[in-house]
Amino acid sequence: MTENTQILLASRPTGEPTHDNFRLESTPVPTPGDGEVLLRTIYLSLDPYMRGRMNDAKSYAAPQPLDEVMQGGTVAEVVESHDPALSPGDFVLSYHGWQSYAVLPAKHVRKLDPARAPISTAVGVLGMPGFTAYAGLLQIGKPQPGETVVVAAAAGPVGSAVGQIARIKGARAVGIAGGPEKVAWLTELGFDVALDHRSPTFKDDLKAAVPDGIDVYFENVGGHVWDAVLPRLNTYARVPVCGLIANYNATELPSGPDRTPYLMTSILTKSITMRGFIQDEFVKEHYKDFQRDVAGWIASGELRHREDIVAGLENAPEAFFGLLTGKNFGKLLVQVGDDPTR
Repeated sequence: MTENTQILLASRPTGEPTHDNFRLESTPVPTPGDGEVLLRTIYLSLDPYMRGRMNDAKSYAAPQPLDEVMQGGTVAEVVESHDPALSPGDFVLSYHGWQSYAVLPAKHVRKLDPARAPISTAVGVLGMPGFTAYAGLLQIGKPQPGETVVVAAAAGPVGSAVGQIARIKGARAVGIAGGPEKVAWLTELGFDVALDHRSPTFKDDLKAAVPDGIDVYFENVGGHVWDAVLPRLNTYARVPVCGLIANYNATELPSGPDRTPYLMTSILTKSITMRGFIQDEFVKEHYKDFQRDVAGWIASGELRHREDIVAGLENAPEAFFGLLTGKNFGKLLVQVGDDPTR
């Protein structure tokens, strides 16, 4: 334990990111001071929001600084502790990014209980992706029994939770994913209908799947899926917007006619509610409920999740590229170090 492997942002991408935008470095393992802990990374979470933060643009969070470790959520083991609240061997949720070791103040990490749930779920179904689904759907979408909820990227960690929570709340769930394997898995999860957005008949398939229209559309993709959904939205439809992954690598506006007037007319004439959100705005009031409810649904078998684990920190950039094009199947994690709980 002498070297700390790190992946830094070397340059800002134009369009799709490449390996040239990252730099692999080795530094000495840091030493913790008073009130600090030395952490060994076990899992690194890869998430679509990281692409937006690679740009030097105004957003809800500051851009990822150049020549610094790529930021991201992590699950780690405490190696050394100078704080009585944590001991070596404890597992924690932290946010120290794309590196194999880190030193953080103990107050900035959250202790995990491996007996309660697999520690990897702290950055998945019981972490930020799961809470994004829970808060966005229930606080903005507000599905009612018998209503139709549609979600894109439904085989991902957010979309799969959205569809299953909608079903738990008595709504009808329609999932949209890419490829027959993902579509088949959505059916296993209990989605009422699962559609392949790559199908040449996708628009017609969606129309047939929602004969009574769409009451809630959970938006995390944009692109041609949104184009197919918009005409099917009902009066008083609610559209929580947590991401637009289809546009993250775009360098200019898409060609073609300006469809903004059509969008605004639809919003006006159908009294549609569209609200963008960042999950942390709901943490104070709803995170405890989320932990209680989702842990209970997992225990009862009502909510299932899937992980896509890539081994080796050095493979994080390639895995990240695949995330942006939909290659992952489930919550994408990089296993940086051994997991003693498995």
